[in-house]
Amino acid sequence: MASSNRVYVARLAGLTVFDPNGDQVGRVRDAVARVRAAGRPPLVVGLIAEMPMRRRIFLPIGRVTSLDAESVVLNTGTLNLRRFEKRAGEMLILEELLDRRVSFVDDGSPGVVIDVAMESDRSGEWTLGRLAVREVTGRLSRRGQLHQVDWYEVSGLLAPPADQGTESLLAVLEKMRPADLAHALQEMSDARRNEVAKALDDERLADVMSELPEHDQVEILGTLDRERAADVLEEMDPDDAADLLAELPPPEQEVLLDLMHPDESRPVRALMIYAEGTAGAVMTSEPVILTPDATVAEALARVREPQVSPCVAAQVFVTRPPMATPTGRYLGMVHFQRLLREPPASLVGSIVENDVDPLHPDTTLQGITRRMATYNMVAMPVVDDKGRLVGAATVDDLLDHLLPDDWREHRE
Repeated sequence: MASSNRVYVARLAGLTVFDPNGDQVGRVRDAVARVRAAGRPPLVVGLIAEMPMRRRIFLPIGRVTSLDAESVVLNTGTLNLRRFEKRAGEMLILEELLDRRVSFVDDGSPGVVIDVAMESDRSGEWTLGRLAVREVTGRLSRRGQLHQVDWYEVSGLLAPPADQGTESLLAVLEKMRPADLAHALQEMSDARRNEVAKALDDERLADVMSELPEHDQVEILGTLDRERAADVLEEMDPDDAADLLAELPPPEQEVLLDLMHPDESRPVRALMIYAEGTAGAVMTSEPVILTPDATVAEALARVREPQVSPCVAAQVFVTRPPMATPTGRYLGMVHFQRLLREPPASLVGSIVENDVDPLHPDTTLQGITRRMATYNMVAMPVVDDKGRLVGAATVDDLLDHLLPDDWREHRE
């Protein structure tokens, strides 16, 4: 931080908030300022903290006793847990000011807001005092000079943003987990949410969209050109992509599937043939699959791959070739814990377990739940009438379909 009475708001984002006893309250996601008349800088009235259950609450600035580079400390453990709602005349500093296009008053040249400082006076009142503003040069070869200016030295801060970028805000959000970033997008205005979503790279946007309610996924997908939409669908897990496409009209489904690479669209098309509410509809078609002559070392290397989710990595499935679903004859599975207990050179075929009957693609959600609970499993194989492995039903995907349709929108 620049000093004890000046704090740059972007540096607060993500900091842990503690009560006087040292217990964690949540994490800072933004700050709230109230616009004042006569050209006076806005008054900072509080912070927005995200609670562990993803509810965003308002923390009055008067409750804050310490702001530093490591944490925010409150003077009370008694908090109003009502979900934050912005009032008339208030602004969210990070969401509404970062990346805003402004003009320098002295010469009218353009600039972009990179960060905003809040400063306290002797009375303990905090206002938005200084701004970090980068010149817009119009030259791709170099970035413009960064200036530290007072609030009144630039114009356009309070006007409706005609062209607000995303670079600085994305830098603030980049360390969030996909689920937390999805929640942050839900808190933004529709226009700002769509801007930020479009600025994410394909892989990051795919991860975030998988954590959004389906109506938000559809709206964001609709803001992308079709080629970009197809690229994002390719980055999604096939089951998530199939769920999203199922929300679109059939003609639009076909257009996007045709634009996807055949290797990426093939498993998505395969999942879309199954009836809703069955193992075939909720399964992932890309579990970890090995042949019986693979070694334990090879199996452990596969489950260590970063793109494999924890539920999928909990076990490997053993089949005859081919290895892509639908595979050759299904032989059984080996749990991750068993792999850890075996010599690296052992063959997975020698430790395969086949004492649990696999699911059929037509098994209902209730049937999957009962089987998983009976055998204390986080994933189960799905095998077709020909004995081929076609996918795996995992507990995370099962929960997505068992919870109410709007569960991602609840903050409780």
